[in-house]
Amino acid sequence: MYTLISAFLCSLIASLLIIRYQSVHQHITGDLDLLGPQKFHISSVPRIGGISIYLALWMASSIRYLQDTNNGILLMTIVACGSLAFLIGFAEDLSKRVGVSNRLMGTAISGGLAGYFLNAWISHISLWGIDSLLAIPVISILFTCIAIAGLSNAYNIIDGFNGLASMVGIITLLAIASVAFRVGDIEILIAALMMVGAIGGFFIWNYPRGLIFLGDGGAYLIGFWIAVLSIMIVTRNEQVSPWFALLVNAYPIFETLFSIWRRKVHQGKNPGISDGAHFHTLIYRRIMRWALANSSVSDSFGNTLNKNANAKTSPYLWVLSSFAVLPAVLFWQYTFALQGFVLLFCATYVWIYRSIVKFQTPNWLK
Repeated sequence: MYTLISAFLCSLIASLLIIRYQSVHQHITGDLDLLGPQKFHISSVPRIGGISIYLALWMASSIRYLQDTNNGILLMTIVACGSLAFLIGFAEDLSKRVGVSNRLMGTAISGGLAGYFLNAWISHISLWGIDSLLAIPVISILFTCIAIAGLSNAYNIIDGFNGLASMVGIITLLAIASVAFRVGDIEILIAALMMVGAIGGFFIWNYPRGLIFLGDGGAYLIGFWIAVLSIMIVTRNEQVSPWFALLVNAYPIFETLFSIWRRKVHQGKNPGISDGAHFHTLIYRRIMRWALANSSVSDSFGNTLNKNANAKTSPYLWVLSSFAVLPAVLFWQYTFALQGFVLLFCATYVWIYRSIVKFQTPNWLK
């Protein structure tokens, strides 16, 4: 609990200071682009909340080092390995000029460092044929780097509304912590709770009012941390199915894969170019703006924009992610059950997405 509380307080105070003195740095740190297809705020907001989380992780892991040297070293190693992923995202937050390929490469290198120093390589996923390939070291290394980079970027993709990516991260980390507690892996439990505390301190200022944003650096750091812990809990505990790691992260993973398919195959566009057709964007445009038509203002496109719609969009996605997280926690040992729930989640996602696109949104969603 000391680790969680220290991370929470450090993140809380650091975020407050960023907000309090934003007039000094806003010309560099503010999200000044209000016209993009995924922009739903109506004033400039600091997008460097990730630094609060990053500093909190260093502070909490240092305190843990004083209590338990071995555990503290493990925590600081995870932070150090994720530093490149955070820093390259933070550079984008400040300059807005770091290309997507460079950011992907940076997160992949962080994944490789984590694999090497933490022995966090993906060596099997309980699928015949693929496990034989993953037994080859080179393929295992490449697959691990791609998986960690993919989840890091997935959290950046879902970071579209106040509290969305941060609360999905908290829900996922609590699920990992729960399973770690059951199998007696205290180190993973502490690592998960430390990040929960770090995100929590930021979350208070981010939700519901959106006084500060995660930015690319924060989103990459959260995705990296969750990816590494998801791999480690499987590699360190044979009783945990590899499909637990997949199901507990099903929402950001499937959102990313579905977006790539939608842009590349369905629309014939470059999958690296952002658009306004993500699941969370549809929830906002087709459900929240309709339900909250009153007390609205106009956004930079001239469209109706409710002051509360941004914050009220996120809980829809928290519930959606819980559809995958809850069965992952309940059936973490049982591969066939987890595989079935992965398929069920994907089918549910596509059904709801298709219904919203065709203006056939189920009444229970409204």
